[in-house]
Amino acid sequence: MSARFRVARNPDPNSSLPYLIWLPVDGGLVVKAKETWPRAARVFCAQDVRPWDESRELLDDVGVKLCRRRGAAIDLILDRPKLSRSQFIFTNVRGRPAIWWQTQQTAQAANPGARIPKGRSSGPLTIAVDTREKYGWRFADRPVTLERRTLPTGDYGAIASDTVVAVVERKTLANLAASLSDGSLVFQLQRLAEVGRSAIVVEGDYPNLFRTQPGRGSWLGDMLGRLAVRYPEVPIIFAGSR
Repeated sequence: MSARFRVARNPDPNSSLPYLIWLPVDGGLVVKAKETWPRAARVFCAQDVRPWDESRELLDDVGVKLCRRRGAAIDLILDRPKLSRSQFIFTNVRGRPAIWWQTQQTAQAANPGARIPKGRSSGPLTIAVDTREKYGWRFADRPVTLERRTLPTGDYGAIASDTVVAVVERKTLANLAASLSDGSLVFQLQRLAEVGRSAIVVEGDYPNLFRTQPGRGSWLGDMLGRLAVRYPEVPIIFAGSR
């Protein structure tokens, strides 16, 4: 079957999902749906185990630009100017498999004013604070265990099986500007890159870097950009205030 999006009526008169949808993914996927498109709200769907019947009368038959599974979702882009972009989300409702069919508009309407939930740790986490860090971050209200140790590089390290697996170098804007000026930052980046997972976190905003050394702002920005290209494995993150 060609890459087409097809909609037909469900022949089961007792089903609460009156439509069948054909998706050209995974060799062909058939789902039962409440509506033919999520126009006003997200549409509840369920997978149909029956093979697609080519003899069914089609209510919709559109070419597909993209139909790709991405983890627990399937992205669908149809070859038409309107009602073209949607997504199928595979989840569980009351312990049973379910599928939600949504567009960007219906997803936003289903979660008005939604807030990003506070992150949760996937398990116990030990963070090592370098002994040379005078005023270490306390990680208040975070489920972590802190310990002091001398780190080979960086100010904070994530510990797994007593091994440093990731490090963070913490800097103020003044520290960053000074290390750019005296050339020491390149050697810090070199050591951080050896760890494998590392980052520099700057307590400040990028535009303020240009104000740390009057008359040298553009030079600082240029040097920082050059080092970011040279060491792409060590991201430099401007995190705002402390």
